[in-house]
Amino acid sequence: MSPHLHPMLNVAIKAARAAGAIINRGALDVESVRISQKQINDYVTEVDQAAEKIIIETLLAAYPGHGILAEESGRELGAKDSECVWIIDPLDGTTNFIHGFPVYCVSIALAVKGRIEQAVVYDPTRNDLFTATRGRGAYMNERRIRVSRRTRLEECLIGTGFPYRPGDDIESYLGMMNEVLRRTAGLRRPGAAALDLAYVAAGFTDGFFETGLAIWDMAAGSLLVTEAGGLVGNFTGEADFLERRECLAGAPRIYGQLVPILCKYSQFAKAADKTAVPQEPAKSEGAPF
Repeated sequence: MSPHLHPMLNVAIKAARAAGAIINRGALDVESVRISQKQINDYVTEVDQAAEKIIIETLLAAYPGHGILAEESGRELGAKDSECVWIIDPLDGTTNFIHGFPVYCVSIALAVKGRIEQAVVYDPTRNDLFTATRGRGAYMNERRIRVSRRTRLEECLIGTGFPYRPGDDIESYLGMMNEVLRRTAGLRRPGAAALDLAYVAAGFTDGFFETGLAIWDMAAGSLLVTEAGGLVGNFTGEADFLERRECLAGAPRIYGQLVPILCKYSQFAKAADKTAVPQEPAKSEGAPF
């Protein structure tokens, strides 16, 4: 553990790496991993459960008075009335994992009085560790990271996630994708929202948007983005996104250009916003989509 990091962040890193070791072992023979279906296209494996178990054990061994909010076990473990709550996604990108598609991660955040203060996103396939402590910046493998410096949306690469659960509004998402594709250099869907947000923080992508997300998908990644100089909110640009199940993140200038495009698709948009059509900027001939 690094003496230069916040003690709570050090413990979260230890927990994330322990979970990553379990995930990597499972990935060696993924066809033998037991898989259960929580609902259509929503899976959990014994690897998710084992990774979550080691994370919670590591965190509570160091901080037995803290609360836990985890994807698989909810609030069953930890203190129920603590001001400090660990928000855990032990394997973000389970569908990728069970197909052997190497894009998934561990996500751990600490909320203190409802505000995210510590964050770890760990990619075990690449051994990439993204960390942030509020007020101290964001890092990838101990190197300071910043959001992209691009200012023109037409030059940007944007990350997203596609709808996959019953009841998701696919037509609305196709509308969003159509509008974003026409205005950018490209759209990517890796399949792990926490890692998508980490990539925005590192400047690998210039922005990210997705609906239907849970708090454990966004908590750690959101702090990475803001500590790297970016902005995070819902599609209308408001800051109360963690409980609202929609997330928009990006470098400040790009975030500001995405809000007018996506706001009419937000469940929180006013009627006037939903009927507004943002003007499409001119694209140079031959520009990529």
